[in-house]
Amino acid sequence: MKLHTKILLTLVALFTLSFAGFEDAQASKASDTDASYSAVYKLAKQNLGKPYVYGATGPSAFDCSGFTSYVYKKAASVSLPRTAQAQYNAGKKVSYKNLQKGDLVFFGWNASSISHVGLYIGKGKMIDAQNRGVITESVKAPWWNYVGSAHVANFDADND
Repeated sequence: MKLHTKILLTLVALFTLSFAGFEDAQASKASDTDASYSAVYKLAKQNLGKPYVYGATGPSAFDCSGFTSYVYKKAASVSLPRTAQAQYNAGKKVSYKNLQKGDLVFFGWNASSISHVGLYIGKGKMIDAQNRGVITESVKAPWWNYVGSAHVANFDADND
């Protein structure tokens, strides 16, 4: 086998292993937290009514991914990527029927064009930061195109 073929195969193997490591790291972030959904929900509710400002990460104003990042960091010590697309890419995907309180719900044209994220709070509702500020609304509101959901933390058993 020629040297450049061996090098190419080695690089492909290293890339594959490093990507698998990234997926494992993301999964361990979700499973290693001992956070409480109650704490996340409480902080999210405390921010209802705050204004929407593109690029804002709190605490006085938020954009959608700034809001989810802020809530998870402050209430659960979970660091999320900065943008809605990056949060979607990093999370462990779950189907709508398997949503749990605290999961993130994503909207856009498709999986490669995510433009909005909200925090699922149960019964088809989410808290999100959008042009009307931080509000509670339906995940299936007609102005959003639901694309998917992601699980980012395992919570202690509690049912707010």
